[in-house]
Amino acid sequence: MEIISIGGRSEFVVPSERHQFLGRIFEELNSKLINWIEQQPVFFVATAPVGPDGHINVSPKGARDTLRVITPRQVAYLDLIGSGAETIAHLRENGRIVLMFCAFTGPPKVLRLHGRGRVIESSDPTFDAWSAGFNPTADLQEIQRSVIVVDVERIADSCGFVVPRMELVEERDLLQKWGQQQGNRFGSTWKEEYVAVNNQLSIDGLPALDIEPSVIDLNAVDLARRSSAGKAL
Repeated sequence: MEIISIGGRSEFVVPSERHQFLGRIFEELNSKLINWIEQQPVFFVATAPVGPDGHINVSPKGARDTLRVITPRQVAYLDLIGSGAETIAHLRENGRIVLMFCAFTGPPKVLRLHGRGRVIESSDPTFDAWSAGFNPTADLQEIQRSVIVVDVERIADSCGFVVPRMELVEERDLLQKWGQQQGNRFGSTWKEEYVAVNNQLSIDGLPALDIEPSVIDLNAVDLARRSSAGKAL
């Protein structure tokens, strides 16, 4: 057993894979972990605002090929449009984030990636380059909102013994179809307008996504038509 320093803390590293019950700390994402991550059809993202009163957020992330391991200590995922923007708001405020992956088939395993995240908005000069790294299909391009980049500070697994076995039936394409419907109804700027109405602030009032200049002058009727009114898509 080896002791290493992570973020100023001493952590135990267990190099042997025979210790299946004992959680392990990894210095970086090795090829075996990367391969396992890429096989998972869903992962979970958790963030929280600073202070004791704000709402903690956990979001499931699906859609194949929307997560990339950039380096052994950096991952990124394609952020798709939604009725809220909690993760983005929390990252803008404090940067803290954890990604969790679970094995629903095969040997049990849970993997957590703690780190600091940042938001690459569509207005960012580097957004196109980041987006291209995912090689998104046309329907994903229609609903992509930003790219979340995470510099990983702690990599840890745990047993996952109580995570149930489940089989993937199929990917849902409802968000892609919804995006197409919005484009047909409101035109090519529908996404920027939707973000302006629904994704400016978190539920705690923290700044989330910026407003595109082209949609600043939306009138009250346009605003009402594009508002999610706090409901899911």
